[in-house]
Amino acid sequence: MKNQMKRKEFPLTSAQKLHYYSMMYCPKKQVLNIGSGMTIQVDLERELLKSCIEEAVMRQESLRVQFGEDKKGNVFQYVCDTVAPVEHFDFRHWKEEHAHEKMTEWTSTPFELYHSPMYQIVMIQMPDNYNGLFVKVNHLVMDAQSLIVFFKDIIELYSSRVYDNVPAPKEMSSYLAQLEKDLAYEAGNKASVRDREFFEKLITESEPIFTDIYGKGKLLAERKRTGNPKQRACINTSDNVDANLVNFRLEPEPTRRMLEFCEKHHVSMTCLLLMGLRTYLQKENEEDDISLSTTIARRATLLEKKCGGTRIHSFPFRTIVSREDSFLEGIFKIRDKQNQYFRHAGYSPSEYYAFRRNHYQLEPGQTYEGLALTYQPLTMKYEGPGLEELGDIDYKVRRYTNGACAHTLYLTVGHTPDGGLDFCFEHQTGVVTYEKLQEVYYYLCRIIFHGIENPERTVGEVINWS
Repeated sequence: MKNQMKRKEFPLTSAQKLHYYSMMYCPKKQVLNIGSGMTIQVDLERELLKSCIEEAVMRQESLRVQFGEDKKGNVFQYVCDTVAPVEHFDFRHWKEEHAHEKMTEWTSTPFELYHSPMYQIVMIQMPDNYNGLFVKVNHLVMDAQSLIVFFKDIIELYSSRVYDNVPAPKEMSSYLAQLEKDLAYEAGNKASVRDREFFEKLITESEPIFTDIYGKGKLLAERKRTGNPKQRACINTSDNVDANLVNFRLEPEPTRRMLEFCEKHHVSMTCLLLMGLRTYLQKENEEDDISLSTTIARRATLLEKKCGGTRIHSFPFRTIVSREDSFLEGIFKIRDKQNQYFRHAGYSPSEYYAFRRNHYQLEPGQTYEGLALTYQPLTMKYEGPGLEELGDIDYKVRRYTNGACAHTLYLTVGHTPDGGLDFCFEHQTGVVTYEKLQEVYYYLCRIIFHGIENPERTVGEVINWS
């Protein structure tokens, strides 16, 4: 459809609809804001950096997506051809903690939803002599992977202009071209039918059971409330959506051991992390049947990798691993199921949850998943041509809370520029305490490293040792 100005307008995709619904029902409209800072130990030429940012925005169609609403109340999206002003802020005479508080304040400020830019970019100078960018985007137009690609594009554009032997980065792919493919799939084809059949069969096979980082307490209370001693779903929402981020950093050496284990056994890092989390929940709940949410980036092709946008589909992920199974057998069960999910990941998460809710006659807010996991394999560090010209440059990457969270607990694991791992727990502060997150991280690491040390150990042995 086109309006009077001949602007091409498109409906929201399945991935966008899931985010949009969470924002509409959340009392804090900044819930979809992603705030990130990247600074580098180099004096940057401000006007040159500004020019590279503007060029990167024009190269990335998805960042220029804006939204509107028609007379029937349907939300649509379109790509505008203008760049929002690039701002500058000098923090050099601030205390560093106050600078981070300011960027948290920026992240916590909602965007205007309709006919307005969905991003804010600020060039920053920090008190520790690091310089770089603060970027805030709405999750409707970018996910973590596309944000990292955008950061890297700016670094590569800047480097290509400063150093003669650093080539300009290749073009981004078209967001609109991928959008049209996604919408064609969602309109209905053979692949979408197969995907729907797979997930509906999976849902109806048997009912999962709720497990929580705090153990059985919530489920037992839910059984008492409903009067059903066999109740398996549990309300896991809170009226208080106030949230914060807590980060724990794993050093490069143990990270290397995890990566080597994954390479040796031909499994993904997501498999290993899921095994660690589900084993912790198994320990805390004395339950072999474990469900948690996991995300699939849906960026298998080059077009998908570089088109930007938000492509994450989040699904419940259920595994039944007995204490007699070996740690490696548990990982292989996860790998096999994950491979099935990959083949059908185009299915709409909104349709998944609606079908499950109807099939098991769930009340609003009832679920089987107590936490969600995202693993982000990309790092913001520049590793392209001409790296020797940049020398041994130190990067700092930081994520800022928007102050709201629709989920009780959301763990994002990503790589740090020095080769370690960052475990970022986004959590509702009225539900999850800092002390509990320390415990979760501590036992998660103990379980993973005891398991990879001897993967033939049984799950029960790993739990008993941890």
